[in-house]
Amino acid sequence: MLSDEIKARMMAAMKAKKVVEKEVLSVALGEIQTEQARSGEAMKDDGVEKILRKLVKSNRETIAVTEDEARATTLTEEVAILEALLPQTLDESQIIAALAPVAEDIKAAAADGPATGVAMKHLKSEGAAVDGKTVALAVKKMRA
Repeated sequence: MLSDEIKARMMAAMKAKKVVEKEVLSVALGEIQTEQARSGEAMKDDGVEKILRKLVKSNRETIAVTEDEARATTLTEEVAILEALLPQTLDESQIIAALAPVAEDIKAAAADGPATGVAMKHLKSEGAAVDGKTVALAVKKMRA
């Protein structure tokens, strides 16, 4: 499980005295444990991925507004560590290729929103790891 991998990487970071990696993995593990305590059951990998994506998004937003260069560098390093734990997501061209079987349904949709819904449903059924914004851009290209 992904949470076990996070624990193992945190222990390795502690032994190697990698402070930033240890800290960010500790925060991620804390978030996971908090969510497990709320739900009362062990968290599956998709739930862990959701938490990691939330942390990445939060760090990126902070990078955008911070003026402290050292802080921005640390946050960028944290983002890289967290993203390494996430499965690779498809890029726009790969998404367009994966949507080929439902291209007509996407083009026939009344607007971009419903078309994106059709696309997301298809991609999730295929088990593809995708970013919603990238899917929306791919759908707009397909409908153009």
